[in-house]
Amino acid sequence: MSVRKRTWKTAAGEERQAWLCDYTGQSGKRHVKTFARKKDADAFIAKAKVEVREGVHTADSDSVTIRDAADLWLTTGAARGLERATLAAYEQHARLHIVPSLGRVKLSRISAPAVRDFEDRLRTDGRSAAMIRKILTSLGSMLSDAQERGLVSRNVVRDLGSRRKKGVDRRADKRQKGHLKVGVDIPSREEIRAIVGALQGLWRPVLLTAIFTGLRASELRGLRWADVDLKKGELYVRQRADRYNAIGAPKSESGERTVPLPPIMANALRELRLTCPVGADIVFVSSRGHVRSHSNIVFYGWHPAQVAAGVVTPDGAAQYPGLHALRHFYASWCINRREDGGLGLTPKLVQERLGHSTIGMTLDVYGHLFPRGDDGSELAAAEKSLLG
Repeated sequence: MSVRKRTWKTAAGEERQAWLCDYTGQSGKRHVKTFARKKDADAFIAKAKVEVREGVHTADSDSVTIRDAADLWLTTGAARGLERATLAAYEQHARLHIVPSLGRVKLSRISAPAVRDFEDRLRTDGRSAAMIRKILTSLGSMLSDAQERGLVSRNVVRDLGSRRKKGVDRRADKRQKGHLKVGVDIPSREEIRAIVGALQGLWRPVLLTAIFTGLRASELRGLRWADVDLKKGELYVRQRADRYNAIGAPKSESGERTVPLPPIMANALRELRLTCPVGADIVFVSSRGHVRSHSNIVFYGWHPAQVAAGVVTPDGAAQYPGLHALRHFYASWCINRREDGGLGLTPKLVQERLGHSTIGMTLDVYGHLFPRGDDGSELAAAEKSLLG
């Protein structure tokens, strides 16, 4: 590997110069790269020496553009059987955000500053913080796929992300999100009591199941009668319906679980069973016998139930826009002490009821709701015991 100076004269007689990096890659192929400044050439050749020695160097001539890498990445996702909704999100991120901005850039030229510049442009264009995170995650996944194909030596998005997780960005993100709050993210006991009292008709069993089992919306929509045991008072989560109403397995192995049914819900399901067509498989079906869509449940069931119960915003709209608020309520109900109207379950049992993959996930989201042993009365008793 070497760096040499090249000089020449233009047609107008002006003398020009450049610095050429001449090196051989790990495949034995010779490469030449030109720089205007010697210090840039020296920096490149030093980096190339290390990468060639480690077998991770990718020359510009062997690389492909971001557009080409995106096509390969999406093809790989389809071949690996990713869910249709996941593939649709990846395709949208690539088509609307990544390719228009970076499509012509060679993978070998993607650097941490380039990713930061891309992120800044997304923010300037009005993308939300959540959307920017999703787009960068997709870009990182794309680079990981290209890295496995030998098209790029490093995944700068993952490198950048690993540094951020230990820095101020992660702490700032947590501060911005804050804890889930009763009355804002989680319906209160009084609100749930009013909503339950207002439920009627075909939406009563649907929303009672959401309230008293904490099923994800996809699990609720994919629930089968074969997975409901009214004699034992249990239901079993064994499948779910995605946004396209396609039935598939739960999100993870821990998603398969058993959830006990309180009497009010078991009775509602018994009544619903009597009105179901003979041979019906899915519990909550549409009038045409299909899986109910998520939007159908939200806009025709969940929102009107809140309005009927008076659980509304100052302008009269439903207080809680999404069904996930009911999953949050169920989690809080499991956590609250029995004397406060809850079940008083341990963190491990709450994790199992919710189908979280790890107890860390449960504690990250709901840890602040668990009763503490250092409230005022206990502190006063401890002080009195210590000091007399």
